[in-house]
Amino acid sequence: MLSALATGLRTPDVRRRILFTLSLLALFRLGATLPSPGVDYAAVRDCIGAASGGSAGGIYQLISLVSGGALLQLSVFAIGVGPYITASIITQLLTVVIPRFEALRREGESGQARIAQYTRYLAIALAVLQASTVVALAARGLLLRGCRTHVLADSSLPGMMSIVLVMTAGAALVMWFGELISERGIGNGMSLLIFAGIAAQLPSQGRAILDARGGIVFAGACVAVFLTMVAVIFVEQGQRRIPVQYAKRMVGRRMYGGSSTYLPLKVNQAGVIPVVSASSVLYVPGLIAKSFQGSSHPPEWQKLIQEYLSNPDSPLYVAAYFALILFFAYFYVAITFDPHERAEEMKKFGGFLPGYRPGPATADHLSHVLSRITLPGSIYLGCVAVLPKLVPLGAAGAARGLAFGGTSVLILVTVGLDTLKQLESRVMTKNYTGFLR
Repeated sequence: MLSALATGLRTPDVRRRILFTLSLLALFRLGATLPSPGVDYAAVRDCIGAASGGSAGGIYQLISLVSGGALLQLSVFAIGVGPYITASIITQLLTVVIPRFEALRREGESGQARIAQYTRYLAIALAVLQASTVVALAARGLLLRGCRTHVLADSSLPGMMSIVLVMTAGAALVMWFGELISERGIGNGMSLLIFAGIAAQLPSQGRAILDARGGIVFAGACVAVFLTMVAVIFVEQGQRRIPVQYAKRMVGRRMYGGSSTYLPLKVNQAGVIPVVSASSVLYVPGLIAKSFQGSSHPPEWQKLIQEYLSNPDSPLYVAAYFALILFFAYFYVAITFDPHERAEEMKKFGGFLPGYRPGPATADHLSHVLSRITLPGSIYLGCVAVLPKLVPLGAAGAARGLAFGGTSVLILVTVGLDTLKQLESRVMTKNYTGFLR
């Protein structure tokens, strides 16, 4: 990794991409700590300290995961990448349900550009909705459990609308940052923004574990995180290689084909998307329950949501989280990898799987293999994300933050490996000395 980074820094084009990515990540973290106008920052810090010291519940952890803790500070980038992730999930669902979106997906680059534009519009609408809900909760002192301090210096309608406008503009800017990183930088922009938010919480949450349980428990947590990282890297690198044979064919006076290669199918074909998607979906019920909370005797449905769907200690919460991860793993694999399209592509270029006829037989075999490797991959994702929730790391679960949990370790390792592979690919295209030795 260090050799690839050193080689990339010596290559002018790759160095510009690395510095461009780092500069946008620095701007993102600056906006995540910059308070919105009209927010009492001292009161916000007191509320965060109270929530971190107690049990803030699953909604606190999910907010910290998606926004890097920025939402609880009511900062300019408080909404973060959450609306874009939710909008992406919705548009991917629409490609299965609505034929128009399915036709756009099959149109290639132009259709993907149209879908991306629809995703941006939907993300802005969701950002307005989420910002309005968060500001309303903050004005009523319900943003964090156990903290009813008024964190807004101006609770009038114009003041609250200005905060909503600033947060929506910040969400649009974050979405633009992610697209710029994907286009002109290194790695996937949205994933790197989540990576930066989680990495920024590691020192504070490590300090919380150290203060709550002492050095022995902290050392044990570090060892557990290291072993989890090793297991994640081992599984993420695992793949099923399906042999592919290409027949010989004449093009003009030249003979092409006749080569053997393989089609790599990763054990975790969906990556970290199912975990982030499941976290975003579980975030919604708790936010809805909080938005309707106002009396000392809340309705029964609010009690059920807060007790079972917003509490990570609840067995129903853990089961729902695990089931959502399995669902989104299969769903994302079905969206991104179409065995019939891949079989038609191989047939078009004279490729076939040894022992299987080109066309439907090849597609059926690819579907069978993909379904078999997706099951252990999705179970692996669910286990990594759920098991740390069952083992408290701090007093009363105070330090069971996601920065030291399996979800964050999974995101950090997966995004890091993907970024490293893209960096090595960029270096390889610019430097061919490895082939000449």
